[in-house]
Amino acid sequence: MNYDFYMRAALTEARAAAEAGERPDGAVAVVDEALVARGREQVRSSGDPTAHAVVMTIREAARRLGTSSLSGLTVFCAIEPCAMCVGALLESDADALVFAVPDPMVGAAGSVVQLATGDRLTRRLQVVSGILQSDATELRLAYADGRDARSGAAPRRS
Repeated sequence: MNYDFYMRAALTEARAAAEAGERPDGAVAVVDEALVARGREQVRSSGDPTAHAVVMTIREAARRLGTSSLSGLTVFCAIEPCAMCVGALLESDADALVFAVPDPMVGAAGSVVQLATGDRLTRRLQVVSGILQSDATELRLAYADGRDARSGAAPRRS
């Protein structure tokens, strides 16, 4: 599987989220080397606290594939998912999670808690991290200090 290719697609979604005023997180879902769904953070724009990039991507994948069991699915996302998102991946029967940067505040695939591969759970995810980490870190830093997500330039002040 071409991890860089799919992570670039997830980072494209993350940039679009940042440009829309959301947290810069995006995700894509892949089955058998085919990109089947895209999603981005939509919490602010939708008013839905569950509208995280991973959840939006899982919803779209289930809709497009016509099933709630997403066995064979790999989700690529810019930021390590939270407990809700990892739980959704586990409940959907996804196989794998690939993320660019850890989230030391709420990451649930090893940074803060480990839900993805927990020994006491009946389901587990294969986890790969660090794919295009520098690109994702740069995007997060641009978002954090108010720079434009596309160009890296400081926002214009009138």
